[in-house]
Amino acid sequence: MSRPRRVLYSALGVGVFLVLWELTLRSGLLPGTLVPLPSAIPGVLWLELSDGIWFEVVGSSLAHYSVGLLVGSVLGILVGVSAALLPRFDAAHAWLARLLRPIPPLAWIPFAIIWFGVTPTAAAFIISIGVFWINYFASYSAVRSVDPGYDEVARAFGQHGFLPRLAKVNLPAASPGILGGLRAGLGQGWMTVVAAELFGIPGIGQRMMEASSLLATDIVVVYMLTIAALYALLDFVFMLFQRRMLRWQP
Repeated sequence: MSRPRRVLYSALGVGVFLVLWELTLRSGLLPGTLVPLPSAIPGVLWLELSDGIWFEVVGSSLAHYSVGLLVGSVLGILVGVSAALLPRFDAAHAWLARLLRPIPPLAWIPFAIIWFGVTPTAAAFIISIGVFWINYFASYSAVRSVDPGYDEVARAFGQHGFLPRLAKVNLPAASPGILGGLRAGLGQGWMTVVAAELFGIPGIGQRMMEASSLLATDIVVVYMLTIAALYALLDFVFMLFQRRMLRWQP
């Protein structure tokens, strides 16, 4: 199927879904007090924009999302690559990684509050944990899957040092997997950011909690769609960056 036709079918699917949603509510099959009309969402979004609330909460969420994403990604890649290339380090931390990995980021909320208080730093800490593990395993797997023959070829051409082979062989060969982990981390960060704000940190999550307590489900849907739109935008930009970085691939 051609790309334009695929886009057309995707848009048609979304349109049919919205029409069915609207008709279901207007026919009384679903209670309008609990589920908002799709046609009401643009008006609610305009009110949030005109009052400045949307810009305030989105700006707050983007701030600690960016910090958590940066810290989690950098540390995850650094530790993952190190573990894949240094057998002693890999063995020394293997059990610790297996012990900590199953613990969800939200389980760290009590410690985040104790260590950082109810602050954006606490939210960034929780976000970084979720992003860390995705980048850690993606980087570890990507580097471990590099063909050992590449190192032999590099040595044959005089690249005997560890750092030259890392920069010219291992990282370039593993870059598709590492970038894939970074892209997955973009989504993981948004999945964590709302929950990280539910304990009182200003942002999208807190605004959604306030709206849900008042049964203002239209406002909740506005910010659900906001998260989807922000993620789609970031993912699109990252995809362009990824294609540019991997333009050497066939």
